[in-house]
Amino acid sequence: MELTLRVKPRAPKDAFIGPDGDHYRVAIKAPPVEGKGNMALRKFIADAFGVAPSKVSVIGGEQSRYKRLRIQAPRSFPIPVKPRSQ
Repeated sequence: MELTLRVKPRAPKDAFIGPDGDHYRVAIKAPPVEGKGNMALRKFIADAFGVAPSKVSVIGGEQSRYKRLRIQAPRSFPIPVKPRSQ
């Protein structure tokens, strides 16, 4: 499964904020320094979707607020997920 996110770093807490157009907004406590933000995002998403952090990968936007993540075999869906139109 793939997610498109807009990440807000240095937030008071890690949380899903809500949908915003074709992506979902997420707040992360970690700063966007030396990969700490991406690591914190992967852990937050992994916990939310019930998978190990190794099952979450950043496939786009490594150094951007707009990111694409791939989640392998999610066990739960904490946010509404729309099927991709073909």
